[in-house]
Amino acid sequence: MAKNRPVRGATLNQESSRFNLPAREADGDWLDARAALDDAPPPLRTTVTVERARTIITRNQSPDIAFDRSINPYRGCEHGCIYCFARPTHAYLDLSPGLDFESRLFAKPDAPALLRAELGKRGYVCRPIAFGTNTDPYQPIEAEWRITRGCIEVLAEQDHPLTITTKSNRVTRDLDLLAPMARKGLAAVMISVTSLDPRIAMTVEPRAPHPEKRLAAMRQLADAGVPVFVSLAPVIPQVTDHEIERILERAAEAGARTAFFLPVRLPHEVARCAFPRSRRQGDGDDPVDPRRQGQRPRFPHALPGPGALGGTAADAVPDGGETPWAGPGSAATADGPVPAAQGGAGGAVLAPS
Repeated sequence: MAKNRPVRGATLNQESSRFNLPAREADGDWLDARAALDDAPPPLRTTVTVERARTIITRNQSPDIAFDRSINPYRGCEHGCIYCFARPTHAYLDLSPGLDFESRLFAKPDAPALLRAELGKRGYVCRPIAFGTNTDPYQPIEAEWRITRGCIEVLAEQDHPLTITTKSNRVTRDLDLLAPMARKGLAAVMISVTSLDPRIAMTVEPRAPHPEKRLAAMRQLADAGVPVFVSLAPVIPQVTDHEIERILERAAEAGARTAFFLPVRLPHEVARCAFPRSRRQGDGDDPVDPRRQGQRPRFPHALPGPGALGGTAADAVPDGGETPWAGPGSAATADGPVPAAQGGAGGAVLAPS
C-alpha cells in the first residue's frame, strides 16, 4: 500500500523563548491518556490572518545578498518545508516556528496598492525586486488571495524588473504577465528542486508540488520565452547530495539556463523542527552525532554512510544565528535579470536545451 502523503512538515509546535516570556507547558500522566479520554484532537487547519502592512518593499544593504529589495506577500508558508530558514521569523509574532509557521499564515492584501505608492515616491531608483526571498509567493493560498499576481500587475504596468524564486508550478498561472515582461528583459524565474525522489520530496516538502510538476513548469516558462533557472536548494548531505547531477540534467532538458545550489542551513529553531533527535542524550551508546540520529526516522533509506559531499550530516548544521544568504550577486543580462541566488554557494551555466 502506498504511503500516505504527510500532512505537515514539522513534528513540533514549541514556542520560541527568544522574544517572549518563558512559557509553561502542561505535563502529567493525563496528557498521555488525553486522546483516549477526549478523542483525538481535530485535524490541524490552515488559517489566514490579514496583516495591514505600512510598507511592502523590504530593503537590505548586506554584501552577502544578491539583491537590495524584495517583497514577501505572505508570512509563514503552507509548503511546510522542514528545513526552511524562514521558520524563525514566526518567533517575532510569539508563534511557533514549527506547526504554527505552516498553518497560521498572514496575508498582505494591500501589497499591490502599497507597491504602487512606493514606486511613485520622489527619488525612487529602479532595480529588480525579488519575490520568494523569505516565504514562497506561490504557496497554496495564492490561488485565493492572488496578492503576488496583483504586485506583478503593478510592476508590469510600470515596466519594472522583477525576479521570482518558487517551489511551485503555480507560477505558470501568471505567464500572461511574465511572458510580455520577459520579452522586454524585465522578468526571470528560478524554480527550486531539492530532490527528484518522491519519498524524499514528500518528507522534506510535504505540501510543495511534485518535482515533476516543477520541471514541467520550467519547460512551460522556457517555451514562453521567460528565462528560467534551477535552484538546488537546499542540498542536504546524505539525503539529497547524490541527486545533484541528475537534477541538473533534468533541469537543462526542461530549459533551465543556469543553476545555483545552497547547502542546508538550520538556524535557531529550524534544526529542532527539521531533525528532532530520535534518542534522548544518554539513552544509548550510538557514536553518531545526535543531530545525525535525528535524521534516521525521516530518511532511513538515505543514510548508508557519508554523502557525496563528504562528511556527516552534522557538518551541515550551523551554530545558529548566521544569515542563510551568501553567494553570487544578481546580474542583468540581455535576457533579463538573473534571479538572486538565495545563498547559492555556487553556480553553473547549463547547456541550452
